[in-house]
Amino acid sequence: MTEAHTIEPGRDDFPVLRTISTRWEDEDVYGHVNNVVYYSFFDTAVNGYLIEATGTDIRALPEYGIVAETSCRFLRELRFPVDVHAGLRVTRLGTSSVVYEIGLFQGESTEPAAIGRFVHVYVTGADRAVTPVPDAIRSVLEPLVVGAAHE
Repeated sequence: MTEAHTIEPGRDDFPVLRTISTRWEDEDVYGHVNNVVYYSFFDTAVNGYLIEATGTDIRALPEYGIVAETSCRFLRELRFPVDVHAGLRVTRLGTSSVVYEIGLFQGESTEPAAIGRFVHVYVTGADRAVTPVPDAIRSVLEPLVVGAAHE
């Protein structure tokens, strides 16, 4: 039986790169960044981009994205003290949800250490009723969409 190999996206496949500094505490007893920290990097990259690109504190918007799904393909280890560059792109921009793909690259590497999937579903207030992605968010995500990923 032959095994199909996935060709992972490289650094140049992501329209946005955000730098995240690794910290001493990110490494575990095995001498590499612990797997749970990768998920923190995903959250930091996505929300940091949204705040910076929209020019507003997204926490103050009446609609906000809650994380509905995350996953990670670990490809190689990350280490302290070299910075991580989180590449962002959108693989689906729906009416009320966004699917991000995040590539984590250490230093100047063009090959990802990890590829993450991060899904935001937009809701309103305390009732958490599903609502359309706000225009302010949609406008900064549209340039990140790859392929025919619009709904």
